[in-house]
Formats: sequence, C-alpha cells, structure tokens
Amino acid sequence: MGGLPNINISFTTAASTAVARSEKGIVAIILKDAAANGVHILTNATQIPAALGADNKAYIARAFPGYVNPPRKVIVYVEPAAAENLTEGLAALSTQVFDYLVGPPDVSVAECTAVEAWITAQRALGAVPKAVLPNTESDSEAIINFAASGIMVGATEYTAAEYCSRIAGLIAGTPFRISCTYAPLTEVTDIDRLTKAEMDTAIDAGKLILYYDGEKVKVARGVNSLTTLTAAKGAAFQKIKIVEAVDLITHDIKLITQDGYIGKYANTYDNKCVLLAAIKDYFKGLENSDILKKDASTVGIDIEAQEAWLQAAGTVTSDMTEAEIKAANTGSQVFLKATLSILDAIEDIALDITI
Repeated sequence: MGGLPNINISFTTAASTAVARSEKGIVAIILKDAAANGVHILTNATQIPAALGADNKAYIARAFPGYVNPPRKVIVYVEPAAAENLTEGLAALSTQVFDYLVGPPDVSVAECTAVEAWITAQRALGAVPKAVLPNTESDSEAIINFAASGIMVGATEYTAAEYCSRIAGLIAGTPFRISCTYAPLTEVTDIDRLTKAEMDTAIDAGKLILYYDGEKVKVARGVNSLTTLTAAKGAAFQKIKIVEAVDLITHDIKLITQDGYIGKYANTYDNKCVLLAAIKDYFKGLENSDILKKDASTVGIDIEAQEAWLQAAGTVTSDMTEAEIKAANTGSQVFLKATLSILDAIEDIALDITI
C-alpha cells in the first residue's frame, strides 16, 4: 500500500506539538470605545492601543498575566461605543481562531445571550471557540460561568464582568497536563467569601468561583457551565481541561483531513485504512504526551453508520459480511468512530493517616 505520506506526517507533527500548543492559548475580547475601532492583534500588554479608554486598556491588560504561561496572543475587536449586542465584533471574530472569548467589562445580559448563541452556532459549524461570561447559566461545556463577586485588588473592587478577561487569560495560559483548579490570582487580596457548602453548591451548579484559602485567592475548581449530563456528554465534559483536549483533537483532525485528505484521494477502502492508521498514530502521540490514557484509544470504520448509509442508498446489506460492509463503496462519505480516555489532573486527594 502506497499510503498517504502527507497525512501521516501532518498527524505525527500535530501530536508532537500538542503539548506546546496547549501551553499558550488565545483570548479574544470585544470592546466598545469611541477610538481605535477594528481588530488589534496583541502579543503583549505594551501593544494595547493608547487611544482606548482607561477601563478598556486595563481590561485588556488583565488578560496577559495568564497562569503558568501568558496567552499566546490577545485578539481585540473594538466596536463603536453605540454598538449593540456585539454584532459587529462577533462577525469579525468568525474569521479568527481563538480559544476563549469575553465581552466588554460592562457586558449586558443581552450581550451575554448573543455570545452564547454565537458560540453554539460556531461549534455547530465545526469550530471550537469557548467563552467566559459573568453570571451566565448556559448549561454548556463551551461557556464558563464566572460567578465571583466582591473581587478586591488592593482598595479597588471589581465585578465578575470586569474580571472575565483575567479568567480567560488564566485558562488560556493553563497547559493541558494540568487544570486551572487552585490556580492562584496573586493580585487579588479578597473576595466575597463563601462557606464550604455554598462553594460546593455553586460548583455543582456549573459556576466557576474563587475562594480564599486563608492566605490567597484562587480558582475553586476548573468547571464550565454544563449541568445537564447525557450518555454523549457525561461528567467529564464539565471539566475545562477535558473539553480543551476534546477541542484540540477535533480541531487537529478536522484541519489535517481538510488540508491533506478531503478531495485529494479516491474514497477506497485502502485509503480509508491509511487515514485510520494516521489517526491511530496521532492518538498514540497524545498518549505518549500524557494527554490521553495509554493504550486506551481506538479508531475504526463506523460499521453501523456505514450500513445505514448503504441501506438508505438502496443496497441490501442483509447478506453482506462485516468485512464487505467495511469495504463497500460509500460515495464521498467516510464513517469513522473513535474511543478515547482523556487524562484529568489530580484535583481530589484522600489521605487516611493512622497514628
């Protein structure tokens, strides 16, 4: 079998660079201001447009500290001050690639709703953006519901909306091997403190909250707003870390197959097998990088989906063997099925001490 060398090389490269790419995500910010309208691509805080208002400049600057690392870049779209529902900014960002979106520091409920709808629509198209929104119960793995209050930095108090850019930058600067659970916000001196029961209730409700541990303020647990669990999306999808890995894999497979496979080869069984082998190697690379559990990844032709397609196309499959169904001509369709086990970070430790 000749194989598809470009596909193999692309998947191998993607797997080997996955950890490095995860260390510095991209934050997108939509602002409203009378000056500096349009798109600005910033790689550090010194590039913040000087013409912006003081609050907007400070809001952008709060994205850059990150966590383990700063974000790779911050994409800022500045709308006119009178703009409504962030329509212009969302349209502009539809052509950009980023990880976490936040609205302006005074984002309204209607604007949060607009962002929710936009994120849902983009993900339905195969993109993988997420958003950090204040006090927004979205019930979605792609929306982080930031619900802290009374955020004090010295003598200055901030709302959750005013601190969304900081949280987005923190998450974007969290490598795949760890989670943002217990990530410290060293500049924050105090918050509205919750009891243990109140924190547990908030986390179970899909809220990303902060807590004071007696010495410092830190993220209580790295969760998104998903609360309704299904067979397709279980409890693992409530973890920001897990969804990050799912989105990385989705993005890599989509981009590599688009660039190096789709439309470029005959849809033969042999070529499908070469694609499967390349994806298996990609998963193995992620296993070696401790993103996936070792020896727990599989990918193959989705027999049920392929047989259903053949039947809908008028093919009688009742007398066909499984091997014949796998090798059957499926037009332009390729039906694949994978199973993965994404590694979580250590977050809960039980220590039983006997004296």
